[in-house]
Amino acid sequence: MTEREYNECVHQYADNVFRFIVKNLRHEEDAKDIVQTAFEKLWRNRDAVENSKSKSYLFTVAYNQMIDHLRKVKRIQLKDEFTGDTRVQHQPANNLKKALQDALNRLNEVQKSLVMLKDYEGYSYDEIGKITGLNEGQVKVYLHRARLTLRNYLVSPENVM
Repeated sequence: MTEREYNECVHQYADNVFRFIVKNLRHEEDAKDIVQTAFEKLWRNRDAVENSKSKSYLFTVAYNQMIDHLRKVKRIQLKDEFTGDTRVQHQPANNLKKALQDALNRLNEVQKSLVMLKDYEGYSYDEIGKITGLNEGQVKVYLHRARLTLRNYLVSPENVM
């Protein structure tokens, strides 16, 4: 990959990668850091990455960085939960956007990422497999299970609007 091809890659995919990461993390600053790290790794490995595979490489690196970040944050939050005063407040979902976000939050990281990549970003099963390191069959099964979880949550009596 040449410097010009790298710059074209940045121009072409930066918004898509950022949108994918920020939708999963719901934190802009962390998403910016992850995207920057992904482009930095692409730059460092530009000699080994073919231009035609730069999109897949970029999303794979960003996805893996996001998973690492989520695992680190979970460890920190779990520690805080044991020391802090936790109170649960139940608020019914009063609009569709909130209900959808709540439903997505019920999924694990892999399922949520698959739903976002397929239904929000429009990637094919094969492309998702390359990004996540899963084979096409696993992508289909995990995505099906995620959609069942979403459907069951959204049609439950407490969530019907």
